[in-house]
Amino acid sequence: MIRRKWPAAGVGVLLAALTAGLAFPSAAAAGEPTGQDAPQVDLVLDVSGSMRTRDIDGQSRMAAAKQAFNEVLDATPEEVELGIRTLGANYPGDDKKEGCKDTAQLYPVGPLDRTEAKTAVATLNPTGWTPIGPALLKAAGDFKGGNGSKRIVLISDGEDTCAPLDPCEVAREIAAKGIGLTIDTLGLVPNAKLSRQLSCIAEATGGTYTSVEHQDELTDRVNELVDRAAEPVVTPVATEGAASCAKAPTLDSGLYTDREEFGQQRWYRVDVLPGQELRASVSVAADRAVNPDYGVLLRAVTVHNREIVRGEAAGNGRTDVLSTGLRYPKPERDGDGDGQAAETVCLAVTNSFSPGSGVKTTPGLPLELTIDVVEGPDGSSDVASFGLGRGWWLLGTLVLAGFLAGLVWGWLSRWRLAVWRTS
Repeated sequence: MIRRKWPAAGVGVLLAALTAGLAFPSAAAAGEPTGQDAPQVDLVLDVSGSMRTRDIDGQSRMAAAKQAFNEVLDATPEEVELGIRTLGANYPGDDKKEGCKDTAQLYPVGPLDRTEAKTAVATLNPTGWTPIGPALLKAAGDFKGGNGSKRIVLISDGEDTCAPLDPCEVAREIAAKGIGLTIDTLGLVPNAKLSRQLSCIAEATGGTYTSVEHQDELTDRVNELVDRAAEPVVTPVATEGAASCAKAPTLDSGLYTDREEFGQQRWYRVDVLPGQELRASVSVAADRAVNPDYGVLLRAVTVHNREIVRGEAAGNGRTDVLSTGLRYPKPERDGDGDGQAAETVCLAVTNSFSPGSGVKTTPGLPLELTIDVVEGPDGSSDVASFGLGRGWWLLGTLVLAGFLAGLVWGWLSRWRLAVWRTS
């Protein structure tokens, strides 16, 4: 009995130790925060006829939105350039073609004149259709250039009424341009269909979706998103991987975005000097319906196609983003001095996502790649080349503790058995 329990306990301790030792260390944030240019926010408000409904704290949805906007305008940080765009505010007719053109810039994105912006908001009356897709297309063009953050905050109480221009496809096209534009969405009705559509729009650009049912919740959430735009951010750099290592772009430390087709492999190159360590991680997002059971593989390969190390992750349909990473410490060579040549490491990103029935395959899936080349581990005591780093100390401690615990448990069990027999 004791002999059976001891191996089980030892295996459990060993697995726990291996898990702790092999845990991938969080890489340092690659790139530097930008924000020399002013952050820009475009509030996109649904002013369709359904906004007359009185179900938010005893007032109409439109009245709640106006009150929230006034409070947001008062609280907007001075450094934020803010604009307001409407959808469904001007055309009251039944012609769908005309109704789906009904989007206008109420206040241009720029330095905020609070009085002028509030006066413009006060003129709004619920009127027409809900052209979310066309409004997002126009809103993407409302921003000026610059490297400050850009954010659209969409507030709606109903799903788009202008199909076949799918708002999710519009959001994916915006994300594929690599302009660093984030779309956050807020739904004023706890409706499953609306929730799915607004969630899809937000996820396509790395934004968030929130369902709000009270005026103060709306105010707090929009204020939070405007404040978030003012925070320093790391702006990803758009890049384009190649079909082979020989043609791949050479990347420095930083944060990069790309698009990868279903089942495609993309290649990138990184130069690593002796004594340095390459840390790379990749995330691939399923921004549309995909079949369950998929994976992402990141490999570090020499220019001669010899695999150095790999990282992989698998999903079963419950997660929309898969991430994995790897580390490659390149040891120093004795006697070579300071003129040691860099090694070109090829990074290959492969995904096994497959599209659901009827789902468009273009543009490709969003890919985010983080590259960090840092000074390598110091001395032979940090055996990072085995992938455990200083986890060896923890591994040895836990194994020793498990061994001693097993001996003590075995001794106590034998003692209790001897006492029982003598009784």
